[in-house]
Amino acid sequence: MSEETANSNNEYKGPLLDEDALNKAAESGLASQDFCDLCVWLSSQIQPLCDLEESISSTAGGEDVESLQLEMSGFLKELACPYSSLVSGEIKERLKKKEDCLKVLLFLSTELQALQILKLKERKSSHLTKNNDIHQEIQMICDVLGLPKSSPSSSDIPVLLSNIESKVKDILSKIPNTYVGKSLLKTPLNSDQMGRLEKINEILLSEYECRRRMLMKRLDVTVQSFGWSDRAKVKTDDIARIYQPKRYGLSPKSTISLAHLLAAREDLSKIIRTSSGSSREKTICSINKVLMGRVPDRGGRPTEIDPPPPEMPPWQKRQDGGGRGGRGGGRGGGGGWGEGVVVEEEEGVEVGEEEEEEEGVFKGGEEATVGEVGMASHMVEGEGEEATGDTDTTKC
Repeated sequence: MSEETANSNNEYKGPLLDEDALNKAAESGLASQDFCDLCVWLSSQIQPLCDLEESISSTAGGEDVESLQLEMSGFLKELACPYSSLVSGEIKERLKKKEDCLKVLLFLSTELQALQILKLKERKSSHLTKNNDIHQEIQMICDVLGLPKSSPSSSDIPVLLSNIESKVKDILSKIPNTYVGKSLLKTPLNSDQMGRLEKINEILLSEYECRRRMLMKRLDVTVQSFGWSDRAKVKTDDIARIYQPKRYGLSPKSTISLAHLLAAREDLSKIIRTSSGSSREKTICSINKVLMGRVPDRGGRPTEIDPPPPEMPPWQKRQDGGGRGGRGGGRGGGGGWGEGVVVEEEEGVEVGEEEEEEEGVFKGGEEATVGEVGMASHMVEGEGEEATGDTDTTKC
């Protein structure tokens, strides 16, 4: 097993490439610094390839062994290690045997090899997919120009492009100069600029895909709402038969690429109104010919709204000059309701004016509540009693 483990570590440059050194380190287990370093290196290579949460951190040999055992146990469990002796039982007893240490190294090294192979296959597959897409595009161009087809290999692509270029030049020489029009993009692009434009296009494609999904969802909801009426419920199958084929023909993904930018002509910069004849040829339908009658005016214009009334108590009249004075203070200061009436009468306030104010207390508004009227009556009665008490005291 030790020879198999040593051969599997083809990228490891440490001292344990020698079989004897590996056996000696496995006998020492976690007490060997070389053994711990090899486990840490294997985990650091495995973790980014499969996005693991657990990891094994480096530590000095023989020091902090418990934390290293815990990290290794969690790492092996996340990798679904098939060796039960390495993931179950007492943690302190798991890596004391030489066989268990060799099992750990064998498992980690073979997992690393398998992940590297899968990653390499994934890269090759993506590269082949990209080449297939390019070859399909070239074959479509050849079909349009009437050129013979070739086998789908990357070595034939330069030859096909050369044939396409010569064929296009031959066709352009036979047509007027104004037939195709001038290119909208005047500046040639280098590889760096093409890469930046590709990133910009990816962002725009993502944004427009989100918008298209929203519009398609609104279309589904609108058509669904048409089937709520009693007349439409009996025609659900007919609506689905007409709507579903056209609906499935819509794709949320946009097909705009850099090829459209390179092929754009100057006439594309001319903005055509959606109400023009050429635009309406594709958007006109029978429902546009249905005329709606006059609808009632719902209002809501800010200029037609009356301003709100002034915020005044409904049981009190508006008074000029700041009101009747204060309410606080003792009897000697003339600050209460009763004292305010007596003082104002002594200062020459006319009786008719005073009665008008009292009438305003009782009859100041029709919207006064029962509690407000009762409170005002109680206060006026208190004023009468206090005035009588003052008169009796004066007489005495």
